Amino acid sequence: MSTETLTKPETDSTESTDDDSPKMFHYVRKNKIAESAVMGTHVVALCGEVFPVTKSPKPGSPVCPKCKKIYEGLRPGADD
Repeated sequence: MSTETLTKPETDSTESTDDDSPKMFHYVRKNKIAESAVMGTHVVALCGEVFPVTKSPKPGSPVCPKCKKIYEGLRPGADD
């Protein structure tokens, strides 16, 4: 009898999950977050992604690299 070791396949972070949790969080206008969470309206992230706000990030949550790059290029105080 012989045995072999199976390696875990690489997974793509864009695959869907059963728990509906976002794969990464996006930067959106601060004044639109509450409205979206309460009313279910869609927001537009800095990267252009459009979605309703359903979750809030916790410290250490993954951030969209496109949003992060754009956000870091904004001038201080330009939060609206």
